Amino acid sequence: MMWIWQQPDWPQFRWQDEKLLPRLRQLQQQRGVLLGRASVQDNSDQQTLDTLLSNILASSAIEDERVNAQSVRSSLARRLGVSLNQPYPVSERSEGLATMMMDAISQRDEALTLPRLCQWHRWLFPASEWTFKRLNVGTLRGEEPMQVVSGRIDRPTVHFEAPPRAGLEAQLNEFVRWFNHSREDPLLDPLLRAALCHLWFVTLHPFDDGNGRITRALTDLALAQADSQSIRLYAMSASILARRADYYRILQETQRGELDVTAWLLWFFDVLNDSLEQALEAVTRTQNKARFWLMHNAAELSAEQTRVLNRLLDGGEQGFSDGISAGQYQKVAKVSKATATRHLAELVMKGCLEKLPGGGRSTRYQIKR
Repeated sequence: MMWIWQQPDWPQFRWQDEKLLPRLRQLQQQRGVLLGRASVQDNSDQQTLDTLLSNILASSAIEDERVNAQSVRSSLARRLGVSLNQPYPVSERSEGLATMMMDAISQRDEALTLPRLCQWHRWLFPASEWTFKRLNVGTLRGEEPMQVVSGRIDRPTVHFEAPPRAGLEAQLNEFVRWFNHSREDPLLDPLLRAALCHLWFVTLHPFDDGNGRITRALTDLALAQADSQSIRLYAMSASILARRADYYRILQETQRGELDVTAWLLWFFDVLNDSLEQALEAVTRTQNKARFWLMHNAAELSAEQTRVLNRLLDGGEQGFSDGISAGQYQKVAKVSKATATRHLAELVMKGCLEKLPGGGRSTRYQIKR
């Protein structure tokens, strides 16, 4: 078996334009719609905070790394100038993760260099929190073969083997030169460039650990260079996490294949499209919520009623997409059954909620359209 980096023409990637161009046109339209919808929002800094936090947590979770979400949120908020009601103590690790993310999307005009990549690696692995791991931190990996394996120690399954250490600097320098020069290439679509960047760097696997997270940060940098605004609205790592098994499958198939990487590019564009669609849904929910409270700002509501309405308006997994019942209202609002029934009747009377078809104990309510 030959790895992709062993192909004679590596890294001269090829692709089939006729399959990619329709997807690229759709993605550009989606980004335009997202930017247009988001441009009328008042809470853009909060949206950016939520998006970047989701991206960092998901990128870590892809590698089974657990991080303290509240610490990372506080580290990001400080850099974005967002005030938190209850700031959480930060750590050297959360500060490093936030700094790397902000460097990727805010310093997009700075040239990519090997020292910059090594600095990202040091931010990923602060010495105070990783003393139990023997890593080459902030430098390229050691001389031993770099393999991605699973299974028994005595009979491992090798999913991927990276290029050997000898010559790694030259390969990495070639990647860095391409990354810096390709940004000005009028014939290379910026989104296609981000997908190539992802595949190329993760195949080089230049560090002992953290290659996946640095790859996804580099992808964010490439996407930020394509469009400095929309990158703050969608979290591509979250969409990759939702397809984690498929992510490793397509990488393995591509890295074992030839230099025609059309299948990888199509997969990447599908995930990017998912990210944009989810961001559009989030922006729409935020705008619907603002319109709702503008319409009902004179309604005299209890704190419990306001809490439940906000839960319904926020949507998501905890948003009761099928409507809320009296029993669910009782649990969320922490009130008695009789109070829950009375509160729901009041909200219907005031035009905040409407009954869904059905009756009796199965009666459910949703935000009035």
